[in-house]
Amino acid sequence: MNIIKKVAVLGGGSFGTVLANIAASNGYDVSLWVRDSDQALRINSEGANTTYHPELKLSSNIEASENLDSVVKEADIVLIATPSLIFENIIKRITHIVEEGAHIISCTKGIKLDPFRSMSDIIKMNIDTSKNSVGVISGPNLAKEIAEEKVTGTVIASSDELLINDIKETLSSDTFKIYSSDDIQGVELAGALKNIYAIICGIAESLKVGENAIGLILTRSMAEMSRFAVAKGANPITFLGLAGMGDLVATCTSNLSRNFQLGMNLGNGLNLDEAKLKVGQVAEGVRTLEVIKAESANLNISMPLVDSLYNIVFNNASSKTFIDDLVNNPHEVDVEFTYRDKNYDSNRNR
Repeated sequence: MNIIKKVAVLGGGSFGTVLANIAASNGYDVSLWVRDSDQALRINSEGANTTYHPELKLSSNIEASENLDSVVKEADIVLIATPSLIFENIIKRITHIVEEGAHIISCTKGIKLDPFRSMSDIIKMNIDTSKNSVGVISGPNLAKEIAEEKVTGTVIASSDELLINDIKETLSSDTFKIYSSDDIQGVELAGALKNIYAIICGIAESLKVGENAIGLILTRSMAEMSRFAVAKGANPITFLGLAGMGDLVATCTSNLSRNFQLGMNLGNGLNLDEAKLKVGQVAEGVRTLEVIKAESANLNISMPLVDSLYNIVFNNASSKTFIDDLVNNPHEVDVEFTYRDKNYDSNRNR
C-alpha cells in the first residue's frame, strides 16, 4: 500500500464533493477542482459547497481551487467526477501534470461516441498506463444520502490491486463500504447504462403503471444492459452486483436520481429542454441514450426499451408508447444467459 499524501478530486458537483469530504475526513489532504474562482472562494470561506450540499459541513482538509494544474500536481490519487461532456477535455489538460505512479480513477457514469469509448478508455488513450494505473468507481451512490452519512456501497474496478487497496484505504468509512472488481468494462457500462432505464422508470412512475410493471421494466432493463455489455466484452455476472442491480434499483426508484426526475418530467408532459431545466443538474442518461442507440444498431443488439425511449425523447412519441413496445416485443426469453435453445442463442442479438 502506498503512502497517500494528496488526493485530487476534479469536479465540485454532488458526487465529487462527497468523495472529497470522505477522503478529507479520513485525514488526507484533498484538493478539489471547481470551474470558477467564486465557487472556490465560497467553499474555502464557508466550509460548505452550498450549491450542491448546503447541509454538509466540509472537512478543513479540503482546499478548493479553480487552478487545475495546482490541484493535480503531486496528487497520488486523482478522482475525476466531472460531467462526461467535459471529461475528455479535462483528461487532455492534465496529461502533462499527472505524477508518475498516481492512480487515475473515473467517477463519471457516461459514454462517448465516434468512436464508442468509455471514460476509462479516454483515460487510457491519453495517460501512459505504464506509469499510471486506471480505475473506475461506480455503484448505487446517490450523493445526498452519502452526504447524510447513510450507509452506501460502491465498487472500485481495476486490474491493479495496489490501486484497489489504496482507494479502499482512502475512501472507506463507517458508512461508505467499498467492494472490488477486476471487470472495469462491466462496472463502467453498468453505471452508464442504468441512467437510461432510470429515465424510463421515471416516466413509468408518472404514468402510475403499477408495481408489477416496474418489476417487469427493471428486469428487462437488466437483460438489455447485460446483453449489450457482453457484446462489448464484459462479464454478465458483474451486473448482479452493486454496479449493476444495486445501482439500477437505487437509481430507478428514487426521487433523488436526476435521471428518474427527468423521466418524471417527461412523463408529465414537459419537453426535453423543459425537463432538463426543471432537474437543474446534469442528467447523463440522455447523452448515454444517444450513444447506446447508435452502438446497439451497429452491433445488431435487441434493446427495445432503448428504442422506445429514443422515440419518446427525440421523435416526439407519446410517453405511453414504451409499455406497448415492451409488451408487444417478441423477445420472450427471461434470463438468456441460462437459456439453452441453440436456435435462440444464435439469434439473440437480432
